[in-house]
Amino acid sequence: MEMQQTSCKAAAPLHSTTAPAISLAGVSKIYGGFAAVKNATLTLATGSCTMILGENGAGKSTLLRLLAGLITPTRGTVSLFGGQPGEQRGRVAYMSHAPMLYDELSAMENLKYFASLQRTGDSCGCVASPEMALRAVGLDPHLTRPVGQYSQGMRQRTSLARVLQSDPELLLLDEPFSNLDVSSASQMVELLADFRTWPVTGGGRRTIVLTTHLAQLAEPLADSTVTVRQGTIVAHTLRETAA
Repeated sequence: MEMQQTSCKAAAPLHSTTAPAISLAGVSKIYGGFAAVKNATLTLATGSCTMILGENGAGKSTLLRLLAGLITPTRGTVSLFGGQPGEQRGRVAYMSHAPMLYDELSAMENLKYFASLQRTGDSCGCVASPEMALRAVGLDPHLTRPVGQYSQGMRQRTSLARVLQSDPELLLLDEPFSNLDVSSASQMVELLADFRTWPVTGGGRRTIVLTTHLAQLAEPLADSTVTVRQGTIVAHTLRETAA
């Protein structure tokens, strides 16, 4: 289900091909007297898929928002592809826990609207068309039914299409399996596995970071596991592969 690209994306700045996709150095995020993330240090390679595990309130979503550049660290540094998160936004897409869709609009109308918000100046966030993005996640782009009438699985796939249409090199997903049944969760895993195979303009590989508290759902996809407890990264485990 490879999504063919159009030519509307502004050229990304030159970057080192040896730089990791993500590098955190002593990162903390403090709200008042509460530390949501504490002294996090982590390096994730380009082309990897990492699941972040932890109970509710462990700091998983805060960590993901730091990576997305939606919030800034109180201390420490966040680097994406060797640069600041704000400099790499054209290469990153973030799918939040909430679907971020307008229930009264169709899937196509939602994607077209969000694509229009990404266009600034002579750049364009819509590298692949909304139609291609919907087909990539197995949805009919001609379906006129409003997304408010979709099943939870269809809503999650629409939300995924919304972020995939920007053709990201780094995909950040906050609880993508939330409220999905086993069949829908398996479909989501298959879609993400397919996304990893999409070619990247100029070379390179796709990188995925996702949060979940259901490890068994992401295990077929993940190369490594980061465990977070009370805002602290307590483990980073690489999956063993057969020789």
